[in-house]
Amino acid sequence: MNASKKIAVAGATGRLGRHVVDVLNEQGHEVVAFSRANGVDIETGVGLAEALAGVDVVIDASSTPSADRDVATAFFTAAARNLHEAGTQAGVERLVVVSIIGIDNSVSGYNAAKLAHEQELAKGPLPVQILRAAQFHELVEVMTQWGTQGEVAYLANMRTQLVAARTVAEKLVELAVHPAPASTVGPFPEIAGPRPETMAGAAAVLVARRGDAIRVQEVSDPANPDREQFEDGTLLPGPHATLAGPTFAEWVEATYPAVG
Repeated sequence: MNASKKIAVAGATGRLGRHVVDVLNEQGHEVVAFSRANGVDIETGVGLAEALAGVDVVIDASSTPSADRDVATAFFTAAARNLHEAGTQAGVERLVVVSIIGIDNSVSGYNAAKLAHEQELAKGPLPVQILRAAQFHELVEVMTQWGTQGEVAYLANMRTQLVAARTVAEKLVELAVHPAPASTVGPFPEIAGPRPETMAGAAAVLVARRGDAIRVQEVSDPANPDREQFEDGTLLPGPHATLAGPTFAEWVEATYPAVG
């Protein structure tokens, strides 16, 4: 059992952050959970210095609802600078931050913004541990909603290895409570689900479980500069990745009641 730490969670009410808070509480750590909902804004820095007082480690699980590259990049780079500045002033030991598998050559959308986030984090004075994760199980419902037109849900041709947000949260906490590695040279640690899937295939499982009168159609978008990365397996985990369940099908069965 690791000694109890005081750990701050940025984005604590979000899709990932709420699970991080749960895991930390279950393990008996002192948790400082903050988000814009309670007056702490990591993009502007408002309230951040006060929130980080006495904190040992910050887990940044924050996100932005915008998939626009410029909007999301502005959010993530400002957040990185503010966490470094406020964290340094507060005596924080290090930052633990979630990112996305396979984004090294991304040039558009949210993935490109997360790449810029990683690069901005590397410029700051605090040690940073980045965990790259596959797309979350929870994202499938969002992608299905975004792509639905009438009775058809259009899902991008994307190969991924979907992972539960709770599973990612457990790995982030593991990194935060264990001593930092002596060296961060080498690939970022990765976490993904047990098996490769497609976003459209996962969406079909979801709509079938819910009994939705929707047909899922996989589409390839020639206007997407990152289309090849979506389709050629770039977003799949590397050989060093941690693979952990539940599978998407298992997660859907546990999350959504069967339609009788």
